[in-house]
Amino acid sequence: MPDVPSGPAHAGSDRSRRRPVEAVLFDFHGTLAQVEDPIRWVVQGAAACGVALDRGRATILADRLLTAGRAGGPLPTRVPPHLAEVWADRDLYPPAHRAAYTGLAATVDSGVDGLAEALYERLLDPDGWLPYADTAATLRRLRSAGVPVAVVSNIGFDIRPHFAAWGFTDLVDAWALSYEVGRCKPDPAIFLRACGMLRVDPQRVLMVGDTPADAGAVRAGCATLVLPAADPGRANGLAAVLDLAAGQPPG
Repeated sequence: MPDVPSGPAHAGSDRSRRRPVEAVLFDFHGTLAQVEDPIRWVVQGAAACGVALDRGRATILADRLLTAGRAGGPLPTRVPPHLAEVWADRDLYPPAHRAAYTGLAATVDSGVDGLAEALYERLLDPDGWLPYADTAATLRRLRSAGVPVAVVSNIGFDIRPHFAAWGFTDLVDAWALSYEVGRCKPDPAIFLRACGMLRVDPQRVLMVGDTPADAGAVRAGCATLVLPAADPGRANGLAAVLDLAAGQPPG
């Protein structure tokens, strides 16, 4: 197999040698896909409750809901004491994930009955997400090259239906989802589980993500590429994975 160049983007690798890449692990949110625009999120959620919001009201509500804490968005500025337990367990148990995020949304007085639940349902709907511009091409080229792929995500719900809706199911070989594995990134155990699913030595695996938690793969022995933040639907540098898997430094 081709080699991975050692360098700053590949924390934990030896600069004096190059390691072969035999598999790639991808984070989900912020790496392969992003949640929909906050205003659209609120407008669509309210519509599901039978309420039409004008853009001004939707913008105000979106700002308040983001401050409270949105799944796939910024962390809440404060977690109310009554939600502390489910918040801590949100990526390990689906009921805790739902309770945490509907509970946070319910702290905002929206004036729309049922909005907290409707907003959570947007998270479970593939229509509430946008794959990044480079996602499809990157996954397809890795498949064509015979490089197996796993998705490694801290998440409290099943994202396989999203990949099915986008036509990506056949492009992913394994799923290491925190609520199924019982471990969350940056715990090396979740990365090791993904490597085991692919039957590849971690020393020959590249983990691609967008947060320090993803860089925790270094402790499992994987090389790591951390991508910059990008808006929904935009290119986020994901195509650099193809250069690395081909043994070339990203351009």
